[in-house]
Amino acid sequence: MIDSNPPLMQHYGALVRNSCEAKQPKSFHDQKHDPPVDACDLPLIDLSGLKSYDERERLACIAAICKASSEWGFFQVVNHGISHELLKKMREEQVKLFEVPFEKKITCGLLNDPYRWGTPTATRSNQFSWSEAFHIPLTMISESASWGEFSSLREAINEFAEAMLEVSRLLASILAQNLGYPKDAVEKLCDAGTCFLRLNHYPCCPKSKEEIFGLVPHTDSDFLTILCQDQVGGLQLMKDSKWVAVKPNPDALIVNIGDLFQAWSNNEYKSVEHKVVANDKMERYSIAYFLCPSYSTVINSCKGHSVYRKFTFGEYRHQIQEDVKKIGRKIGLSRFLI
Repeated sequence: MIDSNPPLMQHYGALVRNSCEAKQPKSFHDQKHDPPVDACDLPLIDLSGLKSYDERERLACIAAICKASSEWGFFQVVNHGISHELLKKMREEQVKLFEVPFEKKITCGLLNDPYRWGTPTATRSNQFSWSEAFHIPLTMISESASWGEFSSLREAINEFAEAMLEVSRLLASILAQNLGYPKDAVEKLCDAGTCFLRLNHYPCCPKSKEEIFGLVPHTDSDFLTILCQDQVGGLQLMKDSKWVAVKPNPDALIVNIGDLFQAWSNNEYKSVEHKVVANDKMERYSIAYFLCPSYSTVINSCKGHSVYRKFTFGEYRHQIQEDVKKIGRKIGLSRFLI
């Protein structure tokens, strides 16, 4: 039987052997996961309130979005305008793509080779992610020659990305206005061609979730991210210095604030660390839409004395890549503190 999954155990085992982790007792700081976490209900926001004829309902919805962005950095939205049919179609195409044999995925050249698996830069097992993904720049959707036999995937992504852009711009405009920016401030920085779509697959992991991450702890480097996940679960976020598990909601999309919005808001909005835990019984799928500006965009707060120096998105991305190469993890905004 041809295996569609990447050789994750082979890579993980090599990391354990090369770092001599198997022979060394783990200190407290080497533990990859905290004790069992509590499940949480993220703030749930009904976006239909934004279209209400009742001004109080509209203002309450806006206030809920801003409050969740400040207190949680994460929230869920329902009645977001993306149909269940489109979400189902996108998931079916995603599953078909990941069922392609592994050797074909790494050699087919789809979309200028966006396929990733594991963590090539990892030097220790606690830097390793038990997952595979296609990180797709949306500038390439229109390039039909890049899709080859995956033309139905292209059609689904084209429709899905357009819908996600609309929702992300709506939320970003609300958050921008709350900071005193013009309503279209983020829209002018982030267009369809500067955003990314990441198709994620977390194969079943024979190791326990206490040993391996599905996706290592991190913050997102964009303005905001919208996540469409299945019902398997596994997403956890940091809240009040503790990891909490996010309960899947079949009707909701998950929204989280990225580093750029935290810097832009002078820390009013929170870019929160999150991770995915591995699952030894079920595989997991998710799709993340990243609202990003062009690399030349300058990020600078307009609210009082900024705690961060000015930087471009390109400079920020470069610094992250350098940190990951040198120390195996992202440092993030603390590199840019004044």
